[in-house]
Amino acid sequence: MSAKHNSVGTQLSFALYGAANRMVRLHKPFLEPLGLTFPQYLVILELLDGAPLSVGDLGGRLGMDTGTITPLLKRLETSGFVTRNRDPNDERRVLVDVTTRGREIGPDVRRITDQIRSACQLTEQGVDDLRKTLEALAHPANETK
Repeated sequence: MSAKHNSVGTQLSFALYGAANRMVRLHKPFLEPLGLTFPQYLVILELLDGAPLSVGDLGGRLGMDTGTITPLLKRLETSGFVTRNRDPNDERRVLVDVTTRGREIGPDVRRITDQIRSACQLTEQGVDDLRKTLEALAHPANETK
C-alpha cells in the first residue's frame, strides 16, 4: 500500500473528525448571542421538538450518557432555559422541559440549521443525504447494545 493510502489525511476517521470540528466552529457565532454552547443547542433543539422528556430519553436521542447530559442540563437550568423535575408518576425519572425563556429563543435556534446549510453550500437534499449517511454510520443495523 502506498504512503498516500496510509496517511492520516486519507482516513475516514480524520475526515469525520475534521467535519465535526468544523460544524461546531460554524455554529459558534450563531450560538454565542443566545448564550448556548453546541451541546446545549442540541439539547434545546431536541426539547423544542417534544418536551418534556426524561433525562434518559433525551440522552438516548442525543447519544449522550447521563454523566454527560446531567451537567449540561444543570447549566441550562441555571441559565433559565429548562426545568428538571421528578416525574410524579415515577420518582426515579427526571423530566426535562423547556421554559418560557427557552421557547423564546426557539425561532433563533431553529434558524441556525438554515444558516449552517447555507454556509456549507448544501441543498436541502444534500443535507438530507448527508444526515442519512452519517446516521447509518453512527448506528449500523447490526449494532448490539
